[in-house]
Amino acid sequence: METKLIDHLFRHHSGKMVSVLTRIFGLSNLEIIEDAVQDTFLKASISWRKQQPENPEAWLTQAAKNRVLDIFRKLKTTHKHLPELKNGTQTIAINDLFLDSEIEDAQLRMIFTACHPKLELKDQIAFALKTISGFSAKEIASALLTKEETIKKRLLRARKVIKTKNLAFKIPQGNELPERIESVLNVIYLIFNEGFHSNKKDILIQKELCGEAIRLCKMLLKNKYTKTSDVYALFALMCFHSARLDAKINTENELLDLKTQDRNKWSFPLIQLGNAMMNKAVETENFSRYHYEAAIVGEHIKAPSFEQTNWDKILDWYKCLYQLNPTPSYLLTMAVVCLQSENYIKANYYFEQINPDDLAQRAYLFYGAKADYFNKTNNKKEALKAIDLALEKVTNKLEKEFLEKKKQQIS
Repeated sequence: METKLIDHLFRHHSGKMVSVLTRIFGLSNLEIIEDAVQDTFLKASISWRKQQPENPEAWLTQAAKNRVLDIFRKLKTTHKHLPELKNGTQTIAINDLFLDSEIEDAQLRMIFTACHPKLELKDQIAFALKTISGFSAKEIASALLTKEETIKKRLLRARKVIKTKNLAFKIPQGNELPERIESVLNVIYLIFNEGFHSNKKDILIQKELCGEAIRLCKMLLKNKYTKTSDVYALFALMCFHSARLDAKINTENELLDLKTQDRNKWSFPLIQLGNAMMNKAVETENFSRYHYEAAIVGEHIKAPSFEQTNWDKILDWYKCLYQLNPTPSYLLTMAVVCLQSENYIKANYYFEQINPDDLAQRAYLFYGAKADYFNKTNNKKEALKAIDLALEKVTNKLEKEFLEKKKQQIS
């Protein structure tokens, strides 16, 4: 029981502790800080075997404060210029840094550090999951379908860039802020997407990643300088998607598409929260991809049934998205939307503009959709060819089973 509790607390509190200690000692000492935090949890796992504290979170916070002095003493041997740290005003200031508002400020600084444009995108994601979210290198590797050694290299590279470029541990100001927020939102969006539609073989949904993305976004919304319309839009989008998570898979662990999902299982409180966030998001004249994507999911949620979905409206939103960011994945979805409204000529027009190789790991989605197109246009031979190609390329077990069922329906 203690191990489970410590694992839970480590995941949810190590990021806070690392962020606060980094604010005190600087990014140049990040490695020492991370080791110290890990050591604190290791001591907890030993100490709590005898007796678990009444308030484990308070215990860890106090332990983190104690570690400040330990780290300081360690650094003092190599950095003679550091001031003396006694029980006076410096200690009071350190205590203040562990207040909830200051912890949030420190974590927000860490988010902007993790998503700094001088770091490579893959390094940003790995570094964010490690320092802010408390994921181990092994867990990050598992979540992102990458070798643990690769993740360790990414983390090492990120720390090196932070040190050599002397990146500041701060929330950007002025003209720099909007661009940096965009970078942060992109990382949060990618973390959420990996959770919502995992590339892992046996798991389609990683709720932990979805929850972490929502938590990071919520932090941005709590700060008056970072709660922009784009942040509200992304938060709304994640609420709408999360509302449908429990309906994506049935009791037999089979994948269900929108048509077969039980809409009664959708989370009404999350939909309400998404709507409230969306109302805030549209208090602007400039819409981002998050606005349009949230509007699309909102249309699906609004529809009483799959058959009553406003496909024309959804296609309009996708056209807006494509104008903003012309990607093959949007073209594919536009083709799928046209299939739903039985506009097969237009669907084919979009299909012909797509090179499936550009979809990388998601190429199987192209062939699955093409199979639907051929099936709906009474070309069973080509439909079976396309579904076989989809089965060849899909890696997720649940999606493979879904495609196999689709093949049986074509046959």
